[in-house]
Amino acid sequence: MIDFKSTFKMAVISLKINKMRSMLTSLGIIIGVSAVIIMLAVGSGASERIAKDMESMGSNLLMIRSSSANTGGVRMGAGTKPTLTLKDAEVIESNANGVLAVAPYSSQSLQLTYGNQNWASTVAGTTASYLFIRNYEIIDGRNFIPVDIKNSTKVAIIGNTVATELFGDMDPINKTMRIGNVPFKIIGLLKTKGESGMGMDQDDLVFIPITTAQKKVFGTDFPGSVKMINVKAISDEALPIAESDITDILRRRHNIGKNQDDDFEIRNLAEMQETIKSSARTMSLLLGAIASVSLLVGGIGIMNIMLVSVTERTKEIGIRMAIGAKASDIRIQFLIESFLLSIIGGLIGVAVGVFGAKLLQIFAGMSISISSFSIFLSLGFSGAIGVIFGYYPAYKASLLNPIDALRYE
Repeated sequence: MIDFKSTFKMAVISLKINKMRSMLTSLGIIIGVSAVIIMLAVGSGASERIAKDMESMGSNLLMIRSSSANTGGVRMGAGTKPTLTLKDAEVIESNANGVLAVAPYSSQSLQLTYGNQNWASTVAGTTASYLFIRNYEIIDGRNFIPVDIKNSTKVAIIGNTVATELFGDMDPINKTMRIGNVPFKIIGLLKTKGESGMGMDQDDLVFIPITTAQKKVFGTDFPGSVKMINVKAISDEALPIAESDITDILRRRHNIGKNQDDDFEIRNLAEMQETIKSSARTMSLLLGAIASVSLLVGGIGIMNIMLVSVTERTKEIGIRMAIGAKASDIRIQFLIESFLLSIIGGLIGVAVGVFGAKLLQIFAGMSISISSFSIFLSLGFSGAIGVIFGYYPAYKASLLNPIDALRYE
């Protein structure tokens, strides 16, 4: 029977005798594990940031945009031809199956003023449903009410950035600011959302009633037209039904013939979100896989050093066998040595990796997420590397003939 206690003790003593070599041998594992920890932390952080951005955009969304204008053979891009109207939004909300909420939307960048303060921001004309659809939350004041839309009331809901730039520490509710030259009473303040994944400030905006925007702020040659209609479906499963119904409704309303192209474009944001999330997950796995290569290199380093160690300690092995040690004792001792080299390197690598990831977060401003899974995965992988790459040297040592080993010089 193998005496694990004494075998383990001898393995530790052997490593202590060659401290510098043991440390350098573990270096490959240290670098590999720390690289895996950092890469997985960066990948997971990016995935979480994307998921957070997707959540802030809203769920189960369809975005309907008017088609592209064509001027002198030049296509101006989606949304440049005024084919969508407020009435379209009303009919969709009333008749399309699977639809939970609908909000028309048009926006422009305009100058805002209050007293001697001014700020350029995005001004969006919409309805109360838009805030629900896009997960905006009012923390002070109120949302639009039907009379605001019906009477084209000059009221506004502002984001935190606008509130800070125009009003500083003052409470903006019930204050009057100007959008262009038109005075607006502030009735609501939005909860802070922060920057989106694309670096856009989601708090630098102003919402006003869509009818007010059309009649008193933006001006248009096509009364009632909107740039976009946002639709929130009841669930993910209802999105295809809602999209199909909306297409049929708009084609009928716009008198589009059977063989004619649509004069609108419907984007399923759920599909887009899932594609982005899938890409982020793939990138995270790819980063981890690339970093894992250095672990394999570290394992090869351990095998090389253990082979050298077997050669250097041939006489020691012969003496141990001569006084009764079995081949299994020799094999287990060398396996323990390679395992210890690897797992100690793994533990140090985890500490270096966590520290390195924190430095990236502090100095590079990167989003990171260190999970216990990635730590245990790295440690388990490093331990397995030690056993796998240490087995051949251990096996080779156990096959030595005691007499030949004692004669070895």
